[in-house]
Amino acid sequence: MKKFNYILFVAALLPLLLFKFTLWTIDLEAPQFPEGLQIRIFVDKITGDDEHDLESVNRLNHYIGMKNIEPDQIPELSYMPIIVITMAIIGIIFSFLNKNYLFLTWTIIFTILGIIGIYDFYTWNSDFGTNLDPNAIIKTAGITYQPPIFGTKQILNFKVTSLPGIGGIALFVSIFLCWIKIIIDYFIIKKSKNVTA
Repeated sequence: MKKFNYILFVAALLPLLLFKFTLWTIDLEAPQFPEGLQIRIFVDKITGDDEHDLESVNRLNHYIGMKNIEPDQIPELSYMPIIVITMAIIGIIFSFLNKNYLFLTWTIIFTILGIIGIYDFYTWNSDFGTNLDPNAIIKTAGITYQPPIFGTKQILNFKVTSLPGIGGIALFVSIFLCWIKIIIDYFIIKKSKNVTA
């Protein structure tokens, strides 16, 4: 029987950090907000560093015609926790079974889910930033308010920075660990066995 798969075990546990730490962070800086405004996206909720941050962002959104950010109306926040917990449980079980095809299957599915998640975040940003109310108080022709997925962007007088949080980094590390092990197992260990055979 093969040894316990420590890499898969750790990779399956890392996404659970999303229940404690942020998946993604969006920071807004402007002269009228010297302390900045923060949006903190978790696997199951959206908050700010301050209890009034989200309310302030929604107030600004109203002036430029963006929809309010209403966490209760975002379905992803309901089913993402189920997906994360399910994948963690399956990964832990597979780590004890320690079959190469199970490890590869889990890694591929988890990678696809991660790509879908990033795409969903992009479409969510795009919808909020470009689908504007034509009757908004402030109208600026030719300008959209879509925050970046990764990096910093100037939107009017706001500098908007979007980066993964600790939970998001844990997801990337989880996927990275799995693919590194797959590459090592396939390209290095298999190659060395063929040489010595």
